[in-house]
Amino acid sequence: MPLPKGVIIAGLDEAGRGPWAGPVVAAAVILPPRIHLPNLGDSKKLSSTQREQLYEKIIQKAHFGIGKVSNKEVDRLGLIKATNKAFARAVKALPVKPEHLLIDGRDRFTFSIPFTSIIRGDQKIRAIMAASIIAKVTRDRIMIKYAQQYPKYQFQRHKGYGTKHHQKALKKNGITPLHRKSYLPVQNYL
Repeated sequence: MPLPKGVIIAGLDEAGRGPWAGPVVAAAVILPPRIHLPNLGDSKKLSSTQREQLYEKIIQKAHFGIGKVSNKEVDRLGLIKATNKAFARAVKALPVKPEHLLIDGRDRFTFSIPFTSIIRGDQKIRAIMAASIIAKVTRDRIMIKYAQQYPKYQFQRHKGYGTKHHQKALKKNGITPLHRKSYLPVQNYL
């Protein structure tokens, strides 16, 4: 869907829907015209070093907002509503009000601003790619801090995803206050 020239567009993406622990983090990014970001792409296809380098360039050159929802909000609201809340917080945190949102994925959201959901938008739309990097790096940094608080779980390794290592730590130590109790795999360790 082509938008009129000059419309202020924000790309939105999130990180952390699948993990068993930690927050969902969303980012909204408005890229200036003709911004040069070499290697910009889907955050999942970049190395952590590439993501970190792009993150620094994006926060210096673009407008961005970050929204977070805790694991407790995910448990209380459900994943889709919690993700919608994270997106709304990210848009509200933008220093410039966008006129249209481009959102990665196919979920239905409620925004007062017109929006378009784009399947695999993080592989097609530069502003969404940038948002995916901001969300991913922000969430990874949060989980690395939590790893210091809960060293037995080594969140810096798996970022809360249900890896074998994480499952082993859960079996041995039980859950932390960071775990999503509404997730069926986590319920097995309650």
